[in-house]
Amino acid sequence: MRLRTAIAALAALAAAPLSFAQAKPQQRTPYVFHADVGEVLVHATVLDRKKRAVENLPESDFSIFEDGVAQHINYFSQEDAPVSVGILVDNSGSMRDDRPEVNKAALNFVKAGNRQDEVFVVNFNDEYYLDAEFTNDIAKLQNGLEQIESRGGTALYDAVIASLDYMNQNAKNDKRVLLVITDGWDDASRYHLEETARMVQGENAPLIYCVGLVDKDDPRAMRKGEQRALNTLSDATGGEAFFPKNLQQVDEITRQLAHDIRTQYSFSYHSNQSGNGYRTIRVEVKDRKLSHLTVQARQGYYHGPKGSGTVK
Repeated sequence: MRLRTAIAALAALAAAPLSFAQAKPQQRTPYVFHADVGEVLVHATVLDRKKRAVENLPESDFSIFEDGVAQHINYFSQEDAPVSVGILVDNSGSMRDDRPEVNKAALNFVKAGNRQDEVFVVNFNDEYYLDAEFTNDIAKLQNGLEQIESRGGTALYDAVIASLDYMNQNAKNDKRVLLVITDGWDDASRYHLEETARMVQGENAPLIYCVGLVDKDDPRAMRKGEQRALNTLSDATGGEAFFPKNLQQVDEITRQLAHDIRTQYSFSYHSNQSGNGYRTIRVEVKDRKLSHLTVQARQGYYHGPKGSGTVK
């Protein structure tokens, strides 16, 4: 049976978190990023001048800085480790004709990943639905993607926050990714961009990759403001936003993205900084012979009570 567990009833609870779970008589504890774990995880993609992923660099080529202070790397790897993935697809009215190609690209993204990945599917319009729970069953994911009722507006930010909460409670893997595919602006969310960007910057938050579909002939086509929003979410987490010129490019992007995720570098360190609040992160390739390379990683995270994922 299809999972259609929208949480419209929770919208009236300003202090409650967004979730796919149905409302219960008792109020749930607000979702808070667990910042006291002490270990900071960073996943990074290294790119050459042609934006191609660079593999097989040794740990000695990297340096990590938090608030400008060098950190000791406790763990380093470039293994093809399993990933917990959420695929969020715009199901608003303007996406009706695009969904077959988008669904194909989303499935090819999964097929190009690690076979041990776990994936869930969320379709969103002015509400959002968990149409496939965590699984690696392609048939179940395909069925989830095919739950198309293209109508209404776009509650992108709320869908991201609810997906973050679901991932935090259910993900088995330390490495986590959200893939967002949309063609328009958010006009239905309870939360705003700035609040959402803050909430996705926890110490073990997922990388967010966005695909913004641009159609110059569509009056609802993505404008500069919407492109900025997708760039903001992706840049904040160490992901990337893509704006293909046509639907055919979406499949190319998702396949390449799956490859790049599988070849990322992973680091962990225990911060030597004190105090709560936002902490910047910078990952550098320190070999001067490799100065032409760029590192794509998250820019920072919130630590402590002020780094809570709950918007006050």
